[in-house]
Amino acid sequence: MDVGFIGLGLMGRPMALNLLKAGHTVHVWSRRRESMQPLLAAGAGDCGSAAEVARRAPVTISMVADAPDVEAVTLGAGGVAEGAGAGHIHVDMSTIAPAAAQTIGAGLAARGVTLLDAPVSGGEVGAIAAALTIMVGGDAAAFERVKPLFEAMGRSVTRIGEAGAGQVAKACNQILTGVGVAAVAEALNFARKSGVDAGRVREALLGGFAYSRILENHGQRMLERNFTPGFKAWMHHKDMRIVMEEAHRLGLALPAAAATAQLFNAMLGSGLGEDDSVAMLKLLERMSGMAD
Repeated sequence: MDVGFIGLGLMGRPMALNLLKAGHTVHVWSRRRESMQPLLAAGAGDCGSAAEVARRAPVTISMVADAPDVEAVTLGAGGVAEGAGAGHIHVDMSTIAPAAAQTIGAGLAARGVTLLDAPVSGGEVGAIAAALTIMVGGDAAAFERVKPLFEAMGRSVTRIGEAGAGQVAKACNQILTGVGVAAVAEALNFARKSGVDAGRVREALLGGFAYSRILENHGQRMLERNFTPGFKAWMHHKDMRIVMEEAHRLGLALPAAAATAQLFNAMLGSGLGEDDSVAMLKLLERMSGMAD
């Protein structure tokens, strides 16, 4: 299948490479020319704008930072809508607010383009391994048409519902993962401050009801003090901002998510924004008067 890919950062680059590995013809564009080089070297088509990507392929995918970036590459000057032909499908795999996805989708629909919102979970590791969890909102027929592309990038692909539903599912995911990272960091910090081997505590907890993938994977990274970003703290901070903005819009109480959002806010204020989100352990250690 001919497909265009826009946005080749930490996540987008391996996702586009997996499309190439699956045998799809991929056309790419990124605002940073250097980000395109690994894809061009692997055989992707070189495009000078998002509009050119859309002219070359009936399906385009974007993986960018936030809603203004999605709007710029789809509806802005030189965007997807300028180059898209009849029946074009655009898949946005960024994490943005559900309301923003619906607004951008309406703008694209007015230009004859169908939008699927399809945010992902799994971080850089999942992107590299083609093992992402993909949550999709939008038209069912469009979803079926592009499902082979999703299957080349992810292990779990679920259509949640209509436009914006994928972003709602991703917000739920970020509540669970954000609160989970905070809980694991608090537990391991508590163990260490108490003078107990945090690794042995984690080993014991993995055998009981406290088990979670976050305790298993992120807990191990905390013990190893491996804060190399697979999912940067500033990105989780952005996602928790979306969660809280939606909560305010809905008049919804999210007390655990609110506290976690403040911890991510403190991480950025403490210079930890470029570290992985598991560096929340470092923040809690500092707050507890312990050295990193």
